[in-house]
Amino acid sequence: MKISFNWLKTYIETNLSVHEVSSILTSTGLEVESVESFEPVRGGLEGIVIGEVLSCRKHPDADKLTITEVNVGSGQTLQIICGAPNVAPGQKVPVALPGTTLYKGDESFTIRNAKIRGVPSEGMICAEDEIGLGTSHEGIMVLDPEALPGASAREYFGIEADYTMEIGLTPNRIDAASHIGVARDLHASLSLQDKGKLKTPSVASFKADNTSLHIPVEIENPDACYRYAGVTISGAKVEPSPKWLQNRLLSIGQRPINNVVDITNFILHETGQPLHAFNADKIKGGKVIIRTLADNTVFTTLDEVERKLASEDLMICNTEGGMCIAGVFGGIESGVDENTTNIFLESACFSPAYIRRTSRRHGLFTDASFRFERGVDPNITVYALKRAALLIRELTGGSISSEVVDVYPNPIPHFDVPVSFNNISRLAGVDIDRQVIRTILKALDIKIEEENTDMLMLKVPPYRVDVRREADVIEEILRIYGFDNVPVSARLVSSISPSPKPDKNRLTNLVADMLSSQGFHEMMSNSLTRSSYYEQLKTWPEENLAFVLNPLSQELNCVRQTLVFGMLESIVYNQNRKNPDLRLYEFGNCYSCHQDRAEKGSLDRYTEKEHLCLAISGDYTSQSWNSPERKSDIFILKGHLEGILRRLGILPEDLDMKPFSSEIYSEGVEYFFKGKRIANFGKITRKLQKDFDIRHEVFIADLNWTAVFGMLEPDSVSYREIPKFPEVKRDLAMILDQNISFNEIRNLAFATEKKLLKKVSIFDVYQGENIEEGKKSYAVSFILQDTEKTLTDFQIDKIMDNLVNTYQKNLNATIRK
Repeated sequence: MKISFNWLKTYIETNLSVHEVSSILTSTGLEVESVESFEPVRGGLEGIVIGEVLSCRKHPDADKLTITEVNVGSGQTLQIICGAPNVAPGQKVPVALPGTTLYKGDESFTIRNAKIRGVPSEGMICAEDEIGLGTSHEGIMVLDPEALPGASAREYFGIEADYTMEIGLTPNRIDAASHIGVARDLHASLSLQDKGKLKTPSVASFKADNTSLHIPVEIENPDACYRYAGVTISGAKVEPSPKWLQNRLLSIGQRPINNVVDITNFILHETGQPLHAFNADKIKGGKVIIRTLADNTVFTTLDEVERKLASEDLMICNTEGGMCIAGVFGGIESGVDENTTNIFLESACFSPAYIRRTSRRHGLFTDASFRFERGVDPNITVYALKRAALLIRELTGGSISSEVVDVYPNPIPHFDVPVSFNNISRLAGVDIDRQVIRTILKALDIKIEEENTDMLMLKVPPYRVDVRREADVIEEILRIYGFDNVPVSARLVSSISPSPKPDKNRLTNLVADMLSSQGFHEMMSNSLTRSSYYEQLKTWPEENLAFVLNPLSQELNCVRQTLVFGMLESIVYNQNRKNPDLRLYEFGNCYSCHQDRAEKGSLDRYTEKEHLCLAISGDYTSQSWNSPERKSDIFILKGHLEGILRRLGILPEDLDMKPFSSEIYSEGVEYFFKGKRIANFGKITRKLQKDFDIRHEVFIADLNWTAVFGMLEPDSVSYREIPKFPEVKRDLAMILDQNISFNEIRNLAFATEKKLLKKVSIFDVYQGENIEEGKKSYAVSFILQDTEKTLTDFQIDKIMDNLVNTYQKNLNATIRK
């Protein structure tokens, strides 16, 4: 949220600098994230003065150039060559003196003494587009004849230097989403030093000029519209706003439109109350009705987009149809333009829930909806309306042609909050003087209804939507009192609480450190995702999605069932920025909704599990002088995945492995433990790769971190003596059916020789020439060792013979010599 420093100072008396004010606001919870200087005209017209043209004569060598003598004050006369056709003696004009820098868009140039066709020129007489005061370049600007030569153009045009403060407004502080709201917090802080008097504009002079245009108001849905007020202005002249109003809006990044619309925007950012101006002549039936319309009613908004309304969308209607989506966006038929003369001005307080749902449903996020969906002040509705009406009358020349129509069927009361002095001291951590507490509460518009030695009974205004409990009030007192004023104890009190073993956080960090040391980068993706990813999927069925009731957008309308799609989004994002060689990992929760469990709405239907996802793509190692380039492949990923399992004390050999393919993986492997899948990895299908427009092959592993953690035993330490006797290695080559996996070979080996066999590994696999179709050749190494004595050849041969017989009998193996 942007706040203009000059604008802010119109509501509070202070001599503090912008940086001092920023520091105070930040200490009260309104964090000022940045302070930037602002000028409505780039360069601030520095170096430009008012000049008087004394004489003009034709340039001897150029028909379209004129040599002028210009008085620029203090008796100084400059010779300036001008190419404008409208220059004439006696004119008052803006003159850029030598050394002045002028700006046009992103370009700039500096005025210097020069010779033009052999004649000296000592400055420049400016057109309005050359100094940023307009777009016309038809001729030089001709100013008021009363303008004083030598006067600063900055002062003449009212160019005001300003600062714009960017405040990181938290969702609970919608009361501070305006200049008066920020001034209120600043006043509360300064009131402790009896400084910074708050002054808000008065509307005491409001009075109807006549009652020639009365438009009645009816609220059909009081649950959605708490309060609605309106007034009319007749005979208004819609035209560009005066400079002061344009400057106010420009300072906070708002584009001026016309005097009526600019006033509604000005009041919005002044008070926090959204307003809307209707063309009163287009209110059919001469009546305003606040209601909902039938489902799928077509309504065209100001941006000329046809939208289908839902039956819950609150509308501002006339007797024949909708004019505006209440609190969100206006309609194209009833807006104010240069031909409007009669205006109906609206100020209302709508239900935050209604506005929030409508805004999300249509993807319309406006300054008005931002405030309404967080809760505006129902007690400021009429004040803001009168303030705007007075300004419109002043700037458009119209007349207020009706009394204020104020429909408020169920007034919202102040909130009663009891507060204990003991609890203030306990929660704040310091004894705050009671008079200081009273001063703070008064400055925050919190009324003390009753007080005794122990308690305060408070009335909290309804615009403080975040102050409902005693703790909320104490927080308000403490943030204005100052967190820095709470003394920090010299004592450090701590307690030791044993953590369960194994420690999940420690193991998570352990694996994260290991992956980072291997060149992986940790990432974090949004748990909200788009449901379209899951359409017609069997791996993660669409019916198992948990949808968000009020999604921020249709692209973020559910929570993820898997980390895979977020990983693919990150890969394509990096690829499009010339970073295709990736190693990524992410820890994150995945969610599913099981329709067959419990009744609808029950939490038993939802599951949440933590997963670890790995992805590699592009080059795994780049080519260098001592190593060749190596592309990422499925075996590299398998090594990383099994490395994680081994680091956790889970041997991959103890798991069941099954090859599989799906809509996600064209080729992959699943790991099972006691029939439950705990991990899988594989190569992403070409279709999915094409859908995401990824140019390189992608390999992804998905580890069910919740299930893996459940397999782990409490930490234990074991050790053994280093063997004193040598190990023996024997190799065996055999031809097997191609569907037999190495895991089967390994398991059979350990089942055959349980005592002396220590390790089984594979060093070659071959299919092709001289191997029967449907077969493959395995070359396997066996490590044998006896911890008690040296193995003899007889023992070794006997073990190998047993292994050969086992493979021939169980796997129909043919031993290669």
